[in-house]
Amino acid sequence: MIFKHIALASFAILSLSACQTTTQSESAPVVNVPFTAPLASDFRSEIAIARYSELLNRADLTPEQQAKLYYDRGVLFDSLGMTTLSRIDFNRAVKLKPDLAEVYNFLGIQHTLMQQYEKAYELFDSALELDEEHEYAYLNRGIALYYGDRPSIAKTDFSQFLARSPNDPYRVLWVYLAQAKLDKDSAVAELKTNSKALDDSQWAYQLISLFAGDMSEHTFLSGVSDGVKSEQEYAQRLCEAYFYLAKLHQAAGDTYVAADYFRLALSTNVHEFIEYKYARLELELLMEADAS
Repeated sequence: MIFKHIALASFAILSLSACQTTTQSESAPVVNVPFTAPLASDFRSEIAIARYSELLNRADLTPEQQAKLYYDRGVLFDSLGMTTLSRIDFNRAVKLKPDLAEVYNFLGIQHTLMQQYEKAYELFDSALELDEEHEYAYLNRGIALYYGDRPSIAKTDFSQFLARSPNDPYRVLWVYLAQAKLDKDSAVAELKTNSKALDDSQWAYQLISLFAGDMSEHTFLSGVSDGVKSEQEYAQRLCEAYFYLAKLHQAAGDTYVAADYFRLALSTNVHEFIEYKYARLELELLMEADAS
C-alpha cells in the first residue's frame, strides 16, 4: 500500500480554465496531497451484471422479479460509473413495479446530476411518499435543493437526516453546508453544537474540526491514511477528503484550488460515493460560471 505524500502545485494537476492570469499561476499555493492509484473496477460486479443479464432473458419471470433484477443490475451499473445504463434499468424497474422507493431515490440523484432539479424533487418526493422512513431520500433531496439554490429548504431535509443519526459527522457537515449559504457565523456555531454528539475518535470527525477552524489543512491531509486497512478504504477516504477540502476552498473564494480538489476526488474512481458524483457536478457548475 502506498501511503507516501507528494507535493503538487495546485495548477499542475489540471486548472479549471485557461483564462487565469500569469500572476495567479505564479502565486498559486502548493498543496500536499496523498497519493494512491485510482480504485479499479470490481470484477465481481461485472460478473454479477452478466449473471443478471442472463436471468433477465428467462421467460418465466414475474414482473416483480424482473423489476428486482433490473434494479439490482442498475445499482451495479451505477457503482461502475455506467450512469446511462443504470438509468435505463431503473426506468424499466419502475415501469414494472411503480412502488420501488429506492429506484426513485437513485433516479432523483441522476436528475440532480443533470441539473434537472424540479424533476429530482418530484422523484425524491415519490420515494418518501412510498417510504417516509427512507432516510437517504432526505439527504439526496436536500442535496438537490442545495444545488438548486434553495438552501433553507435543503437545511430542513439535512436536519431530518441528521435527526435519524445525530452521531454521524457527514450529516452534521451537510447541515453546515446548507446553513453556511444563509449565514456563515450561525453555521459555524451550529456545527460546533452538533459536533458535541460526535465521537472525536472517528476519522470523519477531522472534517468537522477542519470546517470549524480547529485543524489546519496540512494536519488534516497528514492524517488521511491513519487507521486505513486497504487500498479501497484509502481511495474512499481520499474521495471524501478531496471533495470537502474543495468545498472549504470554494467557500473561501479559492476557485482554482477548489477545482483541483474536485478533480482529485474524481481521480479516485469511487463512483458510488456522493462525493465523487457531486465533484463532477461542481466542476460543471464552475465551468458554466467561468464561461458566463
